[in-house]
Amino acid sequence: MSKAQETRMMILRQAFGLIYRQGYQATSIDEIIAGTEVTKGALFYHFSNKEELGLAIINEIMYPGLIPYMGASLNRTGDIRKDLYEMMRNLLLKAPFIKVEYGCPAVNLIDEMAPLNPAFRQALTRIIKEWQASIEAAIVKAQTEGKLDAAHDPKVIAMYITANYGGVRNMGKVFGPEAYTSFLKGFKTYIDSLD
Repeated sequence: MSKAQETRMMILRQAFGLIYRQGYQATSIDEIIAGTEVTKGALFYHFSNKEELGLAIINEIMYPGLIPYMGASLNRTGDIRKDLYEMMRNLLLKAPFIKVEYGCPAVNLIDEMAPLNPAFRQALTRIIKEWQASIEAAIVKAQTEGKLDAAHDPKVIAMYITANYGGVRNMGKVFGPEAYTSFLKGFKTYIDSLD
């Protein structure tokens, strides 16, 4: 990695941390610069404006960090119920880069920026759609193998799971890790009810 690439990545990481803790709109360019010790000119050499920086965080930090993690456990055991449950459990309890008190960085930006900025909405939609596609593919595979009734709509299940994830991440900000524990009990009941 070149010096310029290292500087760019350092700016992205610093900005990601601040935006994750404070929100996109509440984080200023000056705060990002203060944490990186680069000049304003250096920041604007890499990113023409704050929106471009925000989109780079989604596409270059969040997307490659979240997508493999979200889909990694979907085909581990061959038991779709167990794999779906473990995927959610791992995301809620074991993802080292996500803090309970701050919620999920993708969900936070969806809440804050998707209604306001079409480019943010498109970039964030890409993350959720790929996660949903991974869930759908795992469900179709289980249906094809006779491990899950073909009457279940994979798209409906994927939407239900991803929507619940967003909700419980937000509840965790208020109620702490207990929200995840309670949610996982209900989620297990739902998953086990799929025949």
